[in-house]
Amino acid sequence: MDFDGLVAQCREILEEHPWQEIQRWKEKTGGKAAGYFPVYSPLELIYGNGMLPVGLMGGGNKTEIERADSYFGSFVCSIVKSTTELALRGELQLLDGIFFHSICDAARNLCYVFKRNFSSDRFIEYIHFPQNPSSPSAVDYLISELKRIRHVLEEANGRRMSEESFKQSIHAYNENRALIQRLYKIKAESPHLLSTAEAYQLIRVGSALPPEEHSSMLRTALEEIPKRRVRPRDKIRVILEGSFCEQPPVELLEALDEAGCYIIDDDLLLGRRWFEREVPLDGDPIRALAESYIDRSRYSSVSHDWRRPRSERLVERARQAQATAVVFCIAKFCEPALLDYPLFKDALEREGIPHVMLEFEEKMWTFDKLRTEIETFAESILFD
Repeated sequence: MDFDGLVAQCREILEEHPWQEIQRWKEKTGGKAAGYFPVYSPLELIYGNGMLPVGLMGGGNKTEIERADSYFGSFVCSIVKSTTELALRGELQLLDGIFFHSICDAARNLCYVFKRNFSSDRFIEYIHFPQNPSSPSAVDYLISELKRIRHVLEEANGRRMSEESFKQSIHAYNENRALIQRLYKIKAESPHLLSTAEAYQLIRVGSALPPEEHSSMLRTALEEIPKRRVRPRDKIRVILEGSFCEQPPVELLEALDEAGCYIIDDDLLLGRRWFEREVPLDGDPIRALAESYIDRSRYSSVSHDWRRPRSERLVERARQAQATAVVFCIAKFCEPALLDYPLFKDALEREGIPHVMLEFEEKMWTFDKLRTEIETFAESILFD
């Protein structure tokens, strides 16, 4: 299959058949599936226990909110409402459990809305990640929490997870992250060969597939990308920041790609490449996973590491990527991203790095206004 055909297959799965892929895996293996809400969840622990981790990314712009509005106030982001709408419609029935964690107040409350309304036939768990990674107790605390989650998974699956299967799972996800990182290297070095929308679909399809199957698709893509005949264009190099949880519509990413920007790095689907280095396979896998979260993870507005301020890391990232500018693409009512924006803005202005802020929501259908904003921004830099 050539590259364009592979991307088309990924888009079809994401738009029409993600639950069919999950059903196919469950029928083939006899295993169970556990959903996880963005941003990061310990996928290695879920998959090592024989369950398929399934990313819950909301309902997108094809899901009408008919009942979920009655469960929340007005000022709540789209992904919380559309995920609840999917549950109310019975579209999450294939999931045998769901994990939430401390993204924001809305996500925290969503966990308990689900516990109250949808826990009769599945487990609903909240993972308490440490909020102060600089604490000497952070690793030990996370080890105890991951052990608790391991027990939840073993109880739900009716069997104990072996250390061997756990390490095999870590290895599978190490490989998967390495392949994703190779895609991002192409985006940074030859952005004309791989658009953000294409890379996004190639990565997001992994949220409904086992890591080995997804890695096979990524290897095919990496083999085919160099064969593409795409000429470079006169665009600015930008970093996309702020879309770590609720994901922009693919059509918005396509509009950004077409509006004079090469997006050379982003925080889309950040949980799929959360660790900056491989999780070690020697020693205790629970400890390795906990230490990786504390000391080897990427910065995000939902992870508060006082040892390295996020604004400094954004500037450092922009410099290393030789980015011309930063585009903030923030979901409407996203408190973590909106609270961080003034800090990021001040840091970028001190360093003389141009930036622009866009706001989106799942239910967007037209992107002309945002396209015009980005085109104007890009032209102001290109012709300055």
